[in-house]
Amino acid sequence: MCDRKAVIVGISGASSSGKTTLARLLRDILPNTFILHEDDFYKAESELPTRDGLLDWDCAEALSIPDMTKALSHIRGNGTFPPFVDSKEDQNSVGKCPVSDAKIAAMKSKVDEWLQPGRKGHEILKEGGLKVCLLDGFLLYSKDLQSAMDLLDIKLFLLVSRAKATQRREARDGYVTLEGFWADPPGYVDKIVWPNYAESHAWLFEDGDVEGTLSERALAETKILAQKGLGLDVDMETTFEWTVNMLIEQLEAFWEQRPAVDT
Repeated sequence: MCDRKAVIVGISGASSSGKTTLARLLRDILPNTFILHEDDFYKAESELPTRDGLLDWDCAEALSIPDMTKALSHIRGNGTFPPFVDSKEDQNSVGKCPVSDAKIAAMKSKVDEWLQPGRKGHEILKEGGLKVCLLDGFLLYSKDLQSAMDLLDIKLFLLVSRAKATQRREARDGYVTLEGFWADPPGYVDKIVWPNYAESHAWLFEDGDVEGTLSERALAETKILAQKGLGLDVDMETTFEWTVNMLIEQLEAFWEQRPAVDT
């Protein structure tokens, strides 16, 4: 028997790297799964720091880290969405799904097969009743969020080029916030979003180049998983399939290594 009610899967990467799209796709094919968004822990707009004369939504200081760790601890112990979190992020659109119906059906079929009686998925998610929380956020692997990172059981990191991230972010209408709605002012990605991402994630890359080669040492020390050797802008169909396969592998490993309690 396991005293853990949920496994927490971090999905992180730069803004517009595909985190929320991926999380929603996974939630649709995995049972016992719900999403928690890092964006639901933003401080009030009046408390946000500024950078270059602009409100800075893309730094650790904009988030209530204690509230995030409290929510993650609740999920670990109870296996339920924290009742004290008022989620706004699911109101935001991520645009047209970049994954074909055929690929979604194929991945759902793979998961369904894994969930059949006698298979590990059935033991873990059906008989064991383990819940899966997908936490998506742009800063999960920042050193400033170490307390939250320590509560993640599986860590996935999505790569994206500056050009692609800028193109995707600038195509968005804006974001639902606690106060109403936020739309990026002109040049926001170049002035705020990308510099913050680069500064916070330099430690994960050789020579600190976030468009360069990932540091094998940093990945090994933190157990962060990424699609290595495929370049920066991997299409979402490939990423979706990679993630499904990785989650099956990692959930099985977690289940085998779970701490037991006396019954």
